[in-house]
Amino acid sequence: MSACIRMLLIRQSTGHSKDGVLAAFSAASASVRRGPGAESLTFPGVGKMIHSLFLINCSGDIFLEKHWKSVVSQSVCDYFFEAQEKAADVENVPPVISTPHHYLISIYRDKLFFVSVIQTEVPPLFVIEFLHRVADTFQDYFGECSEAAIKDNVVIVYELLEEMLDNGFPLATESNILKELIKPPTILRSVVNSITGSSNVGDTLPTGQLSNIPWRRAGVKYTNNEAYFDVIEEIDAIIDKSGSTVFAEIQGVIDACIKLSGMPDLSLSFMNPRLLDDVSFHPCIRFKRWESERVLSFIPPDGNFRLISYRVSSQNLVAIPVYVKHSISFKENNSCGRFDITIGPKQNMGKTIEGITVTVHMPKVVLNMNLTPTQGNYTFDPVTKVQPLQIKSINMGCGENHSTKASKS
Repeated sequence: MSACIRMLLIRQSTGHSKDGVLAAFSAASASVRRGPGAESLTFPGVGKMIHSLFLINCSGDIFLEKHWKSVVSQSVCDYFFEAQEKAADVENVPPVISTPHHYLISIYRDKLFFVSVIQTEVPPLFVIEFLHRVADTFQDYFGECSEAAIKDNVVIVYELLEEMLDNGFPLATESNILKELIKPPTILRSVVNSITGSSNVGDTLPTGQLSNIPWRRAGVKYTNNEAYFDVIEEIDAIIDKSGSTVFAEIQGVIDACIKLSGMPDLSLSFMNPRLLDDVSFHPCIRFKRWESERVLSFIPPDGNFRLISYRVSSQNLVAIPVYVKHSISFKENNSCGRFDITIGPKQNMGKTIEGITVTVHMPKVVLNMNLTPTQGNYTFDPVTKVQPLQIKSINMGCGENHSTKASKS
């Protein structure tokens, strides 16, 4: 019997701090304008990156399309729809689809498909990362990246796409720069624009556009200097019947909200940075210092961002913050039995553990289960014989236990 534990933790906030953390993606521009008649700088050996972009909902309706050169017919999406029908679920659609004349590279975000059309071979991860940046920008501007929000702000959506992509290559993808170029929508601004006929597009070039720190705008001033940090980790673990950890792996990110005046230069250090594998950095990180000292040194963007994402592999000893105990008993004829499982914190100190899911894989001979949990939600799938128990949170300071009792047949 095994139990898979997945948990999200931990939120940590401090004020008036000079240790900052941040994240966002800034793709290098493959085409740089240098004035009238100037030759554009391009990556050698690489053609146009993105030719067209289609936004498709789960019903298969194309509700928005954007073309940066000639118009590509919507019929090119038929190859995508064929792959979607063959996939087991929407998240298993192949991200890269080859067609006779194009490549289709797509992502699935917030029940929407972002499908880009490419005419030449390009690094797929480059395109995928840009599409995620587009979705993140929509969520930052409109509060959510949904079909309704995009349709309600379709003018701003086209303005953003025009600024984010130049001749098929990412140009301005940083939130600080985009918000100087195109003002986020507000009720007051919408009323003023409808009366005066003005638009959300700024009249001047953003201050950080031509600097060597494009992710931060100049002249930032705050009455109170603050830095808020979020360390969010997801733990996947397998625990055997004796309570010992068979496998454990951590996927983590460090997010931040930085509100510091001027041009702050911050450093962030870890107790044991050698544990971090597959680290992905925001462009503001000085990579050479990380390689030599394992210290994050950077000038942060203004506002919310993601500084790094990382993984702690199963080869490192990971202390699971909760324990899982269970007992199974059968009657003599094995026609029915009883199953008890108890979950609780291993220590009385620490942050609250959130989003806990314990998955119990029952034997194939089990036909049905009647469960009585003290807290949380439960289900039992008689086909897969899997019983997931979801607990909203466990407070590490109160020593509370959560148990589930089940009778099975």
